[in-house]
Amino acid sequence: MDSVSNPSSMAIVTDAHPRPGLRSFSASLDLESPIEEAFALLCAVEKWPVWLSFLRSARATDPAAPLALGSEVIVRSSLPGDEEQLYEVDQFIANYHLSLVGAFSVRRRLDFRLERKTSYAKLHVRLTYPAYGGRLGRLVDQWRNGRKLERVLDDALMHFKGLVEYRTEDPILADF
Repeated sequence: MDSVSNPSSMAIVTDAHPRPGLRSFSASLDLESPIEEAFALLCAVEKWPVWLSFLRSARATDPAAPLALGSEVIVRSSLPGDEEQLYEVDQFIANYHLSLVGAFSVRRRLDFRLERKTSYAKLHVRLTYPAYGGRLGRLVDQWRNGRKLERVLDDALMHFKGLVEYRTEDPILADF
């Protein structure tokens, strides 16, 4: 399990093994932003590759409809498995929870949760995908993908934090 010492400024990434044959990475980060703005950015599927660097592209199958329970999202990623995958929104609570499950593999999951705190919000992200080949397969996957995904997930949350907290009216940024 890897973690960074200052949770208010860095993401905390953990590698959990919920079930045999699955790889799961979780990260959490505090956001100094209203929860509604953070959730709106989470629902902007086409912007996911901007902050989730392991995704090459993401698009809703019906771009005119808002993201909701049952919506389908096509993702091209660098995760192990097929290059392009279809996900379905299987859990949706406005401003709090967005969870997608693989349409053809329920062992693939992207889960985003927002927690409202008094003066800030906390974002929790969990990424789960199958690792085939038993213990040896898991070790090979850890060697090939694990450390990279931990680093990428940490960076992704920092990018998300920057996007959601950026304010043009901020006096410090007024010169830009």
